Amino acid sequence: MAGNVERLQPACPLGLCDGSGWIVDSNDVARPCECRERRIQQARTRGVRSVLPTKYQGVSFDRPPIADMARDARTRAVVAEVRRYVEDLPDRIATGRGLWLEGNVGTGKTTLAMLVSKQAIEAGHSVAIYSLPRLLARIRRTYDADAGELSYLGFFNRLTSVDLLHVDDLGAEKRSDWVLEQLYAIVDERYATNRSMLVTTNMGVTDLEAQIGERTVSRLAEMCETLLMYGDDHRYAA
Repeated sequence: MAGNVERLQPACPLGLCDGSGWIVDSNDVARPCECRERRIQQARTRGVRSVLPTKYQGVSFDRPPIADMARDARTRAVVAEVRRYVEDLPDRIATGRGLWLEGNVGTGKTTLAMLVSKQAIEAGHSVAIYSLPRLLARIRRTYDADAGELSYLGFFNRLTSVDLLHVDDLGAEKRSDWVLEQLYAIVDERYATNRSMLVTTNMGVTDLEAQIGERTVSRLAEMCETLLMYGDDHRYAA
C-alpha cells in the first residue's frame, strides 16, 4: 500500500556509499563519503544565486575576450594575476583571500570575475553571484517572505557562509543608511570569518568610500588583491 512504501535514500552521485553520506567498512567503522562534502556545499548555495549568467557560461582564458586581453599590453598583467589566483584557488579560498577588480566601463572586469566564479564552481566550491542592485533587491524581498521562503536571517546566513561571494558593480546603488548597513553587515561577517569576496567596481577608493562607507571599503581592501583595469570601452570596439 502507498502508506507502507519505504522512503529511499538519495543515490550517492559518486557511487561510493548507500546514499547516507557514510561508508561503513568490514569492521563496522564509518567514515564520511566524498559525496557528503558535496551535499554540504550544495546546501550552502540553496536559496542564493549560484549560476553564471548565460552570457558568461563559456568564459575561458583560451577564448575571446579574455584571450585577447591576455595579448593586450594594457590588460596582460591583470589577466596573469587572475590566472595566478585561479591556479591557487584552494589556498585563496581557505585563507579568505579575494579579488577587487576596479576600472572604467567596458574594460572586462565582469568577464574576468565571472571566469573566477566559474572556476570556483567547477572546483566544487560554493559560490553566490549577484550584481549589487540585484543583491539588495533580493534582501528587500526577504522582508515579505512567505512561509517556506528564506527569511532575512536565513538568506544572510547563506550569503555569508558560501566559500566565495561575487558582487558585481559595487557602488551602483543610490547611497542610503539602509544600503550602508546591509553592505557593512555582509562584508564584516565575511571579514570576521575569513570568507573570500570577489568584487568589481567602476569607482576609485575615494568615491567608493563616499558611496558605501569607509568601514566597508577598508575591510574589502584588506581581504582582496586590487587589480586596476582602466582603458578603452571594448564594447564599442569594431
